[in-house]
Amino acid sequence: MSRWLPFSCVDGPGNRLVLFLQGCNFRCPGCHNPHTIGLCDHCGDCVPGCPSGALTLHEGRVSWQEASCTHCDACLEACPRSASPKTRQMSVAEVLALLRRYGPLLTGITVSGGEATTRLPFVIALFTAIKGAPDLAHLTCLLDSNGSLAEPGWQRLLPVLDGAMIDLKGWGESVHLALTGRGRARVLASLHLLAAHGKLAELRLLQVPGRSDYLDAAGELGEGLATFLQTLGRVPIRLNGFRHHGVRGAALAWSEAGGDELVALAKALKEKGFGPVMLPAL
Repeated sequence: MSRWLPFSCVDGPGNRLVLFLQGCNFRCPGCHNPHTIGLCDHCGDCVPGCPSGALTLHEGRVSWQEASCTHCDACLEACPRSASPKTRQMSVAEVLALLRRYGPLLTGITVSGGEATTRLPFVIALFTAIKGAPDLAHLTCLLDSNGSLAEPGWQRLLPVLDGAMIDLKGWGESVHLALTGRGRARVLASLHLLAAHGKLAELRLLQVPGRSDYLDAAGELGEGLATFLQTLGRVPIRLNGFRHHGVRGAALAWSEAGGDELVALAKALKEKGFGPVMLPAL
């Protein structure tokens, strides 16, 4: 696991405990958490640059001493795999203990990433344990995902899943490929399946100036996207604008999304009857 937050009001409705799992199967150049993409291969490149000596290489494995760490993130900059050595293993029992510690103040739990579904057995075991615990069963279990999970995986997860928040970072195949490193077919299939089961908690659209293709040349919602959204029924849509925060590499030269662009996209969606549409705090 990359990290966890005891309280969050931006990762689903209410007040939520959030787990950020390490590892992602997308390679989004504009990722604002790039250190969660890769898995540490214990190359040791991060060890010499750690100013606090919190990282050591012993018997071919990098070890992180959390008590010594100042979280300067020098190790994240040094890693050639976009991985973090500052991870830890957590069992289902340990997560349940956290939920019991903060439970009276929580609405639920959200498992995010990286990409949470790359750790599907853990997620299923965790949600199953929560649903089976009388003192925790009131908590909702949400997933923040890129939508890449295949149907058999979703079918295993659905019985213990209250909802999923799915990113659709580009409409056309070429745009989606450019913005994520992967095609869109799995994402569209996941959105259909979740909507059909009433478990599409939120569809998220990312506006990247000069690269996104949700609107046509006339500034109206693209016909293909509009037709697809109609098949989902009425689902909440959250708009996010591209920002440079946390981004590395070539995407730092991309323009950030302005408020006017997001408002225009929201207007186009509402005019077609989609939504509710939620804008970020600008």
